[in-house]
Amino acid sequence: MSEQELFTLAVAIAVVVILGRGLANRLEIPEAIVLVVLGMLASLIPQVPNITLSPDIVLLIFVPPLIYHAAFLSAPRETRENAVPITALAIGATGVTILGVGWVSRLVLPGLGWAPALAFAAAVAPTDAVAATSVLSRLGAPHRVVTILEGESLINDAVALTAFGLAVEAMAHPFTISHGLVRLVEVVAGGIAYGLVVGLVIGRVRRWVSDPSLQILVSLITPFVAYIPAEQFHVSGVLATVTTGVYLGTRTEGLLQPASRVSGSMFWRTLIFLLESALFVLLGLELRSVVDHLSTTISVARLAGAAAALVAAVIGIRLAWELIVSPLLRLLPGRHSSYVQNPWRQRLVIGWGGMRGAITLAIALSLPELLHGEPFTQRSTLIFLAAVVVVATLIGEGLTLAPLLRALGMAQSDQHRRAEAKARARVTEAGLARLDQLAEDGEVDEDTASLYRQLFEMRLDRVRAVLDDTGDGAAADAAADGAASHRDFRAELLQAERDKLAELYAKGKITDDIRRSISRTLDLQEPRPFH
Repeated sequence: MSEQELFTLAVAIAVVVILGRGLANRLEIPEAIVLVVLGMLASLIPQVPNITLSPDIVLLIFVPPLIYHAAFLSAPRETRENAVPITALAIGATGVTILGVGWVSRLVLPGLGWAPALAFAAAVAPTDAVAATSVLSRLGAPHRVVTILEGESLINDAVALTAFGLAVEAMAHPFTISHGLVRLVEVVAGGIAYGLVVGLVIGRVRRWVSDPSLQILVSLITPFVAYIPAEQFHVSGVLATVTTGVYLGTRTEGLLQPASRVSGSMFWRTLIFLLESALFVLLGLELRSVVDHLSTTISVARLAGAAAALVAAVIGIRLAWELIVSPLLRLLPGRHSSYVQNPWRQRLVIGWGGMRGAITLAIALSLPELLHGEPFTQRSTLIFLAAVVVVATLIGEGLTLAPLLRALGMAQSDQHRRAEAKARARVTEAGLARLDQLAEDGEVDEDTASLYRQLFEMRLDRVRAVLDDTGDGAAADAAADGAASHRDFRAELLQAERDKLAELYAKGKITDDIRRSISRTLDLQEPRPFH
């Protein structure tokens, strides 16, 4: 690809991402849907070059940060409380999907061997919770449903990518079932062990590094340090990355200082947005090249039939699992039993929320170009079918999920807002109580105490407005630029608020997303050092 073509491609991606986000916000639909469609339309422009992504580039650039970010933001308490339904979906449903879709693939694509069929099935098996949870959170669906979808998405990524790696090994060097089981144990155990070592080392490094810019740089290279060497050791780079992400993410906000958390959170949100958006756009752009290679390998009628059968298998297997198998979990002891006793409505929403997204695209695009040393002629067909599954689930399920929630009576958008407002009130009251105590002990002068008391009361007024449904959200939080003598005092108040926030989360009074939202607000109030 020439420099001019590369520049044209970069401009096309940037334009599509900007237009896509604007349209998605205006239409209130998942961005992925718009980006794929716009990418396909952009591929029709003659000046836009044909795109053919290298499998190694996709795996090395896109997969590690996407997996790491999802693992880092996992909610430990909620995930632990829902461990059985999450595990059943992430391992059970994903495994059944891989086997079922692999079998269907061999039926609809004659001549396709078991190894490439299972590799393709592993690509379309993992769900992408981003599109589903954005709709569910906006409409106020039960938080447990969101937690299960997010927890499942994290684990099934690792399951699918591990299965994909073994299938790709079988494509290059056929091996027996016994050898495959041995390799599975080596891949899983080795990946988790290496990821834990990386997490421990990076944790020590982060405690030593105090500069926010260096902290962000360390966080950026962490997923690659976890993923690439693990793959070189022939163990699961995905499991290593997930283990590292979970270890760091569940320890005091990733062992970052407040100033680093603010800038780091913004950096990672932007990076993940760009990576996911670029993947969807690149998929749309690459479809033209993929379709060009299809004309000589499969008829349009057979391709359409194969696509319909695979989409039906992907959706049908998940729905069947949720509606038929999930109720059987009540036979197992534990707190999870309350989940399976919930109305069938929640299981239907979880079953219908299994959209495919960026990870599926990344895996499909990384299918090897050689099969047993020969050109893999069906690669383009499988990439195209994976793209059809992604688009069909994003559009078919993504656009109908909100109407389904409303029809089932599960859209309760005010509950989450009020829960967060109550938590903010408790945290602010803790800071106000600490302020009164410091003023009473004479550790702060009355003028300063009065100023901060007004700020706390202003925040409480905003929260009470939400709780009283007055809708008064116009007032903005005031930020005081105190002198150096006030910094310790401000830190005391913030620490009191953080302690209360941690207590609310530890007691199960608030969810992890509410904790992180309030924590970001407190981080923004952290005193900054003079330079």
